[in-house]
Amino acid sequence: MATTTSVGGASGAVASSSHAACARFRGTDSLITGITRRNLAKALGFEDAAGGIPQARWMRAMTFERLVRHESFASKIATKALGYLELERPSEVVTVNAHVNASMTATLLAESHERAIRTGATTLIYGMAVPFLGFENSRATEIKPDFSVVAPKRGSDRTGSWLVVGDAKDYERLRSRIDDSRMLKGFLQVAVGAESCSSWSLLPRGMDVHTHGVLAVPRNSFLQPEAVVENLHDHREEVRLRIEERRVEAVEADYDESKPLSEFVSHLIATFDPSSCTTCTLFSFCRSELRSSTDPGDLLVELGISRDLRARALVLVDGSNEAVGVPASVAANIAATRQGTAQTTGQLRVDQVGRPGTVNVVIAKSDAAALGVHGIAIQRIASDGRGEWETHVYDDPQASDTRRKVMRVLGRALSSAMRDQRTSSVGSPGAIHVVVPDKVTADLLVSIADNLAGVELSRLRWERDTEMGRAALTFDGEPAITPAALSEVDRTAVSFLLEEDRARAFTLRCPIIDVRSVVARHFVAGGPEANAGRLDYLVGWTEAAGDNPLEHRTFADEIENCVHTPGARLTNRQSDAIHEALSGGRGRSTPARSTDPPTYEALVVEELSYKSSVLDRALDVIEGLPASRLRDAYRVVESDAQEVWRRRLSLRASDLVRFGRTYRFWRNSHVPMIEDDGLCSTQLLAFSNPHAAHGLATSPGTRQVAFATVISTLPLVLDVDSRRVGDGSRVVMLARNGEPCVEAESVSVDVSPKGAFKIDGLSIGPLEMAGVAEHAPKTHFIWEPKAVPELAEGDLLVVADLGWFPELRANRYLNVAKPQTDRLSAPREDCDFSSYEENPELHQWCCRPHESREAEWSDELADRRARGMLNPEVWPPVRDGDAFEVSPSGSPVGNPYIEAGEEVPEELTIDDIE
Repeated sequence: MATTTSVGGASGAVASSSHAACARFRGTDSLITGITRRNLAKALGFEDAAGGIPQARWMRAMTFERLVRHESFASKIATKALGYLELERPSEVVTVNAHVNASMTATLLAESHERAIRTGATTLIYGMAVPFLGFENSRATEIKPDFSVVAPKRGSDRTGSWLVVGDAKDYERLRSRIDDSRMLKGFLQVAVGAESCSSWSLLPRGMDVHTHGVLAVPRNSFLQPEAVVENLHDHREEVRLRIEERRVEAVEADYDESKPLSEFVSHLIATFDPSSCTTCTLFSFCRSELRSSTDPGDLLVELGISRDLRARALVLVDGSNEAVGVPASVAANIAATRQGTAQTTGQLRVDQVGRPGTVNVVIAKSDAAALGVHGIAIQRIASDGRGEWETHVYDDPQASDTRRKVMRVLGRALSSAMRDQRTSSVGSPGAIHVVVPDKVTADLLVSIADNLAGVELSRLRWERDTEMGRAALTFDGEPAITPAALSEVDRTAVSFLLEEDRARAFTLRCPIIDVRSVVARHFVAGGPEANAGRLDYLVGWTEAAGDNPLEHRTFADEIENCVHTPGARLTNRQSDAIHEALSGGRGRSTPARSTDPPTYEALVVEELSYKSSVLDRALDVIEGLPASRLRDAYRVVESDAQEVWRRRLSLRASDLVRFGRTYRFWRNSHVPMIEDDGLCSTQLLAFSNPHAAHGLATSPGTRQVAFATVISTLPLVLDVDSRRVGDGSRVVMLARNGEPCVEAESVSVDVSPKGAFKIDGLSIGPLEMAGVAEHAPKTHFIWEPKAVPELAEGDLLVVADLGWFPELRANRYLNVAKPQTDRLSAPREDCDFSSYEENPELHQWCCRPHESREAEWSDELADRRARGMLNPEVWPPVRDGDAFEVSPSGSPVGNPYIEAGEEVPEELTIDDIE
């Protein structure tokens, strides 16, 4: 019997696009080797463990696929897809199963085509199998579109039908939306299916593959699907080119099965990047090859140093301390790798970590639910120091009640923090902060808040419906279940986290502080920079001493093999263990086992204990650092912004609005504010962080910051390395020999002025060519600062043009303009509880309560529904732009914890379902 050619299916064909620049990846295509990439890695002795799929994650994907073909959703997906494509409204929707069989798929397509022409019915076919594009007459693995929709073409004659190819992707919604890159990848996979169907000889005559495709994605955390439609023209073109490229390279490959597989793979040159190659199954093999190399240049490749810097950075590998044109952060990374200890950036503390008013939070996230939480641990910082960690474990991670419990626990801590701030600073309370170990934890918390805010706003509308004697209905006109109201404590947490969502556009805002980023601001770890994305890795480097240095590869492997993580996501091993204890480990090929609550709780507590201990270690490292003179400036920016937030919260006005739901005028008005914030952030960073100042001076795109070398001190002559800063320019010295000038004892910072931070004591003065020796280079200037610094010949300075800052007449004080706060869609200082009632027109955009705004929207929806302008009366269907977390009464929900378990296919990787 002939062997079956492995073509990788839709996922394999598309996933290759992200690594297509790598000759080794292209050369090990399954079309060439005849085996899947995972099996190839296993055959080489480097089995891909990191790319495996956790059992909980697999069950989530399978649960979602089942919901897509459930009778309650299949017809909605098909109908809405047709409506968005402006096709005719179907007379009925028929759902059929092709059982992943090509012959059955062909038969069902023919029947669906005939049904569409004869009765105008639409058919949703799931479980399809179609020959891979270009491999119909060979024994090759088939592609398996999750579903397709067959619908009649427009017109009374109905002479043909459309085939709309679709795929089910249980993508997580991040802060109410799905990441664009994931949607792009999903539609690329749909395009592979569309191209394969279009070229299939068994496609019924008169049936055409539609120019658009459809993705079924989760509308909410209960995995209830909704349809997203997109034009596939560009996607299909890319897919055709990529598949043809694969076929040509397969023909030209010199693969010889009789020779060792490792020899064939090794002769292919890899384009290695430790930050992007981790999703490739050959990552461990390529990394091992680099680790065993004696070529100094290979170390730079292993560290992820960009190609354009390697030639200049090579001298640093040999022990030199200087390299021309190499950013200070890159040089520090190489030095840390060689020496085995972290290198300091020279910046002093500007963060608020460990101050009273901060709340430390770690979370164990569930892989089975987008917003699922196994447990949370919270620690509050009061005036007397750190409190005890408070741990909570939840036995139903996906439940909406669990999300409310998470907000309640956090809300209590935040309320206490706010009370402490009011007590310590009557009249002008300082900012409060949530401190987390990684960005995923912050994203999860904000996504939960966004979810609950949507539910609360829907509740307010339904409350109005009940008050007016109307039935409470969802956007689609189905009976709704009115949830309980958010308590004040819950609302405090939800509102604060939504403030973080609004603050994302601003660099200086930090309602939520990522501790990993704070540590990385002060220390540069050795090894690949991508490894420093884990807090425990970064903290381990900061704790290493000169007499006990780290070997970067050994330590990286130790962290990689750790069963725990410092952030919200779990390792595959820990995720599987927790899922088995919670769900009982039911499987098709294994006997059902009962749940084990004690083990589940112990595993979650153990995970939270590790996360909290790493965060404690990070705080110890940070608190051992001296504070910058600019630290209070950063605090003032956040305190001013939170003053506006507290007015939102107290007046219940726009405190539950996520940034994505704001109207266009309000978002556009933020552009000048964002620009001011970015400028202020860059300037403060240039003053406080020598690495940042060095980077600005190194960047060819920066006009205002430059290097200057001291040529002589009497007179003070500088050699300025800039074409834009020259004769007549006034400059301020930012750093001297890697030391920030703002931290000198002679410098003071006043944060009290209303419009700017005032810095006194910096060296500021004009550059003049007059007086310089005639034979000197044209880049030499005499510098006459008012505050003359202590300099020596050869000192390397970083200077900034005074034109970068607000107008400065004298050469003593330097002002850094403060970013403005929101004054357009937030309560003003003179707003109170009666302002809107007394003058609705004047206060409709600042302090109008949510209750009033949602009541008006409820009346508007009811009026539209009465006039037949909303689902299900109108065609094509009207899109629900809010997409809030609300479900019709009695609608099925997905729960991966109670579904019959399915074993994860060995050949699949996380790339195949993400």
